[in-house]
Amino acid sequence: MTNYIEIKNANTNNLNNISLNIPKHKITVVTGVSGSGKSSLVFNTLAAESQRLLNDTYSSYIQQLLPHYAQPNVESIKNLPVSIVIDQKKIGGNARSTVGTITDIYTSLRLLFSRIAEPFIGYSMIYSFNNPQGMCPTCKGIGETNTINIEKLLDLDKSLNEGAIDFPSFHPGEWRLRRYVESGNFDNDKKLRDYTEKELKRLLYDEGSKPDHPTDQWPKTADYIGVVPRITKNYIEKEEKRHAKEISRVIEKSTCPNCHGTRVNETVRSAKINGKSIADCVEMNIFDLLNFIQAIDATNVQIILDDLIKKLKSLQIVGLSYLFLNRPTTTLSGGESQRIKIIKHLNSALSDVMYIFDEPSVGLHPQDILGMNAIIEDLRDKGNTVVLVDHDPDIIKIADHIIDIGPGAGVHGGKVMFEGTYPELLASGTLTGKALNLPHHINISKPNFTEYYHLDNVFLHNVKNASIKIPKQALTLITGVAGSGKSTLIRHLFTKKYPEAQILDQSPIRGSNRSNVLTYLDMFDEIRAVFAKASGQSKSLFSYNGQGGCPVCKGRGYIKLDLAFMGDVEQVCEKCQGKRYNDEALSYTWNGLNIYELLQLTVEEAADLLDQPIIKNLIDVNLGYVKLGQSLDTFSGGELQRVKIAKILDNQASNLLILDEPSTGLHEADVQKLITLLNNLVKKQKTLIVLEHNLQLISQAQWIIDMGLGGGSLGGKVLFQGYPVDLLNNHESYTAEHLKKYVK
Repeated sequence: MTNYIEIKNANTNNLNNISLNIPKHKITVVTGVSGSGKSSLVFNTLAAESQRLLNDTYSSYIQQLLPHYAQPNVESIKNLPVSIVIDQKKIGGNARSTVGTITDIYTSLRLLFSRIAEPFIGYSMIYSFNNPQGMCPTCKGIGETNTINIEKLLDLDKSLNEGAIDFPSFHPGEWRLRRYVESGNFDNDKKLRDYTEKELKRLLYDEGSKPDHPTDQWPKTADYIGVVPRITKNYIEKEEKRHAKEISRVIEKSTCPNCHGTRVNETVRSAKINGKSIADCVEMNIFDLLNFIQAIDATNVQIILDDLIKKLKSLQIVGLSYLFLNRPTTTLSGGESQRIKIIKHLNSALSDVMYIFDEPSVGLHPQDILGMNAIIEDLRDKGNTVVLVDHDPDIIKIADHIIDIGPGAGVHGGKVMFEGTYPELLASGTLTGKALNLPHHINISKPNFTEYYHLDNVFLHNVKNASIKIPKQALTLITGVAGSGKSTLIRHLFTKKYPEAQILDQSPIRGSNRSNVLTYLDMFDEIRAVFAKASGQSKSLFSYNGQGGCPVCKGRGYIKLDLAFMGDVEQVCEKCQGKRYNDEALSYTWNGLNIYELLQLTVEEAADLLDQPIIKNLIDVNLGYVKLGQSLDTFSGGELQRVKIAKILDNQASNLLILDEPSTGLHEADVQKLITLLNNLVKKQKTLIVLEHNLQLISQAQWIIDMGLGGGSLGGKVLFQGYPVDLLNNHESYTAEHLKKYVK
């Protein structure tokens, strides 16, 4: 049986004592509704045990430096290969992280230019925009300059004592403001509008001077520094995360006038190969850059050229030829991020490895999925085992073996409902099989819309001269391949004109053991208030993060034992038995339940008791099985996405909603429920703009705007806007091509 990975009696999270065999050197897709236990099987059991056993082979010193993986709750796993996990998280990084740096292509380019560029200016580090010798002196290697908008920073109708400087720590009574009111340079009660030009210039732009008549509170050795250089140095240049929102409010970004966004200085830009500098190279798309590299004839650097050609071709293979190396990684979509992670494995000499993918279809148009499937099949054909979690029918179809987990989610899941091939799945009668068997229809209605939101002749990034209209109180789908300009058009250009729009995107909920669905939905405070009123006690008594927490585990419900390189071990707290509360908090009841017992209710069980609209929203997004007190760090990606949808549904402030790929992490059966939910919102006179790739959702739109044809410089064009049924007649659109097959 060495041709199989044998899992016996797995009980990790909600898995229900499951045993199964996963074939090696095959593609196995694990399916099932969101929260059914797919991740518990693939990531928390299979991947975690593989990574943990691999880490055990290193010395104890090295093990302390590596990530620690909890030992899964499983009787045994046999014939387990080394695993490589490729997840769906966006590539983060900061303003200095680019496509070129994350793929190491820029490193190879620097090496190439240091060897053969003319004139010779130095070795490879001088070509780095992160090196003081190579960076542009104006933007310090960022490619952009930040200008503080004084009108947004200052309230000219106030004095310093009244809070004229509208920025954290510059408000009255806060410590940074003291550097101005104690300097003696200003009349602290004088309105800024009445300042002389000299006074205002000193307040804002003084680079450093000794105050003439400071108060006794002024530090004797300190220099006076103006507000603008102080904010620039202490917040903007340090990329201060804590005040990111306030910083973005007061600054305006623009392309650096010195380096024109290329990040490097004039010396670096002067060194060229065949008439092109490294600054020219990072501004080319991958397709053009590959042609440039292939045309270089220099045998003494052939190793470097071969390395560059291999890496650039890998980006082409995964459909990213439209990217350019200077593109910040923070602007990449989820689909682009995942494909960039994949390329480092395409040319690997390793074999008999287990590649584990977390929903590789995320962020991908059906046209992009064709390329993704080719990559997955190629990894298998090189002698590797591929295991992936996904809901997309086009991904599921290429599986050699399918495991369906269910039947439901949470406590209703965790069982193996099916194992076999795709045709066998369709005939299985499981929820997944039934969902994949459903006939598909396109919305043929053509409502007579009378009011529209308009964008006329807009420009940004690859969107050039685009004009669109979006009907009010309707469901509009924005479609197109990854990188075609959907986000630029809607999330940037549209929201700039219509700032009242509220966005629900794929950004993760930062859940922890101390947060639950009630804390995220701002309901926990109300429940604690109810218990406080019923008992006559403080609200804090009913918080496990406050006065009511168990004194032994501090409200965690478990004790963590640090076993150094062996990892941490969590044991249920013997004092509170995992209830998290102390005896006093548990002694008070409301409607016959103490606070712990209430938190153990599922959303469905609590619906009548709590009678809150937000609870109904949770049921509407199919989260009725979730316990009120369940920690957010135990939720699956699809469950977190639906929690966010439930929260946005409760917001009455805006009737204009933008949803960025709301089907992420959703089973095909759940997508139908999402469509019903969206249609109900439209009936409540809300306007919904949805950026999506899911064909089931696209087919039921009331209006479609399709971008393309390709991504990057090959996209940015409005290929179609109108009723869904009319899109089928468009012969230029990839979306139309795949939609025709879907509803055939």
